[in-house]
Amino acid sequence: MGMTMTQKILAAHAGLESVKAGQLIEAKLDIVHGNDVTTPVAVKEFNKIGVKEVFDKNKVTIVPDHFTPNKDIKSAEHCKIIREFANEKGVKNYFEVGQMGIEHCLLPEAGLVVPGDVVIGADSHTCTYGALGAFSTGVGSTDMAVGMARGVAWFKVPSALKFVLKNKPAKWISGKDIILHIIGMIGVDGALYKSMEFVGDGLEYLSMDDRFTIANMAIEAGGKNGIFPVDEKTLEYVKEHSNKEYTVFEADSDAEYDAVYEIDLSSLRPTVSFPHLPENTKTIDEVGDIEIDQVVIGSCTNGRMDDLRIASQILKGKKVNPKLRVIILPGTQNIYLQCIDEGIAKTFVEAGCVFSTPTCGPCLGGHMGILAKGERALSTTNRNFIGRMGHPESEVYLCSPAVAAASAITGKITSPESV
Repeated sequence: MGMTMTQKILAAHAGLESVKAGQLIEAKLDIVHGNDVTTPVAVKEFNKIGVKEVFDKNKVTIVPDHFTPNKDIKSAEHCKIIREFANEKGVKNYFEVGQMGIEHCLLPEAGLVVPGDVVIGADSHTCTYGALGAFSTGVGSTDMAVGMARGVAWFKVPSALKFVLKNKPAKWISGKDIILHIIGMIGVDGALYKSMEFVGDGLEYLSMDDRFTIANMAIEAGGKNGIFPVDEKTLEYVKEHSNKEYTVFEADSDAEYDAVYEIDLSSLRPTVSFPHLPENTKTIDEVGDIEIDQVVIGSCTNGRMDDLRIASQILKGKKVNPKLRVIILPGTQNIYLQCIDEGIAKTFVEAGCVFSTPTCGPCLGGHMGILAKGERALSTTNRNFIGRMGHPESEVYLCSPAVAAASAITGKITSPESV
């Protein structure tokens, strides 16, 4: 029996001719990543191991992005720990606040992940890099510590689900609508510890930013990872951003999948996830009359240029509803500058939005947009659990940048087709 794309990457990094689902392996790592929340714990565990240096100064990446710029004394202390560790160990890819971005937007932009890599990160949305044809997955801080020390991690080889994306999506349908539709279809545990592999002629209509969004939310279906085949768009992106060597892996024609799903992208409608699970999806036609208090556009899910261009296109020349606040979060400093150069930042500010420094802040209820009791947020982020963005009696609805921007104008969840 042949191997899936994910299984081929893992076999190569384990030094094996082949692997099969359920097999335990130890694989070499190309990137070990952490942020300001998870790395302090990893540093503590790293020190217990007793090694003096990280396994490779170029393959450890640390990005302070969750509570930065520091929101309080505790977050400042966390960042002090990782800053001192990075300096002491000579970590080359530590991104201080002025150079940082939202981690899963920054690492691909900085050219640190390329096709065929194996990446672990002490953050669940590390699966984002599967858009580049890499195996990437979230781990705990202890696994990060061992990875920094030894450059290896153990994995149980996942089985796989195949998602065949067909046909051209309609205007305003983005990667976010596609992945919300899929999660609504299979549930938040529908891909539990499985590889979600995306194929089909519909991929030609999806930008790299769409693919990053889809891979990012594989974890919201329980997936071990999400992964896309390497095509011309992937290679163009890699050549623009990286000078690292890469390896292209392809699934065997006789690879085994637990299930195959065919999705006609041309039939999809803008999709919204209702509280308090990403699987609680409705199309925009089923939403009803739901007023909102806050709109957030950004995050590691939807803080890239395509996302912000779409939002700007809808908001240009208009004003946000005076009854709500709108927070825009560009994914990186480069994206921030590009928004300025293209006039997008001006559009947002003139419309009445807050245009923020890159940060994860509001997505996890950290800072820069906390919800009070009874408030509702419509957000392009990736999770809407109870209390995710603030008070446990607040509500979070998930959507695409197009729906978010349209709703910012009307003050209620609105189709981008109607503004």
